[in-house]
Amino acid sequence: MPTYTFLSDGWLEEVAKLAADAGGGMMPESVSLNLVVTGGPEGDRELHIADGAFASGLIADAPTKLTLPYEVAKSMFIKGDQSAAMQAFMSGQIKVEGDMTKLMAMQSQGGSTDAAFQQKLRDITADV
Repeated sequence: MPTYTFLSDGWLEEVAKLAADAGGGMMPESVSLNLVVTGGPEGDRELHIADGAFASGLIADAPTKLTLPYEVAKSMFIKGDQSAAMQAFMSGQIKVEGDMTKLMAMQSQGGSTDAAFQQKLRDITADV
């Protein structure tokens, strides 16, 4: 199976295919969130999560925007390390703009993904 750099266009395409095959995405469908991931191998990336999946670009109606470093995003979304997210937030590495209650709701709904989907993400991600 080919692997892709986390958040690259190829990776985003593969994640969309995995989500379609699984009948759902990485996040609860009710989550709408903008992400700016800084310091990645391909530079900073503007993304959003909507309808349970990642996609390129920011969306105008997202109530919340997160700005976070690439390695923190990778730990959260690929490794499923929620403690890394909490540590990064507490140390100021994660910046939140907008409605923080949406993030809390996302976490209470299960955060990211089930173990089987998480493993598929690791399988397609280079240098996990």
